[in-house]
Amino acid sequence: QVQLVESGGGLVQAGGSLRLSCAASGRSFSSCAVGWFRQAPGKEREFVAAINWSGRNTNHADSVKGRFTISRDNAKNTVYLQVNSLKPEDTAVYYCAAKYSSSSYATTTENEYPYWGRGTQVTVSS
Repeated sequence: QVQLVESGGGLVQAGGSLRLSCAASGRSFSSCAVGWFRQAPGKEREFVAAINWSGRNTNHADSVKGRFTISRDNAKNTVYLQVNSLKPEDTAVYYCAAKYSSSSYATTTENEYPYWGRGTQVTVSS
């Protein structure tokens, strides 16, 4: 079992930056792939970024490539999402999710992740 807690969200002006954190507790987080997803009001949850267990492989949604970067520090049981050049359309609740996986692939599919945090709100004003 893995428990996840997101933090770092807030209200920011367009063009600003935030660093979101996903802190994990439980066994063997370093064996987990981790994904970030987001859900805007009235919309379905969508994939943002993912990182494999070692941190060597990542995937980013086309809509955030060049602006968002996922990384991890397994010694701290934490995965980060650096979000830069924020736009109003980035406003959403951001969730992190985890799955135990020895694969080198950073899973982008939401329903493959069994463990989820409660989310952190990011609001971007224009």
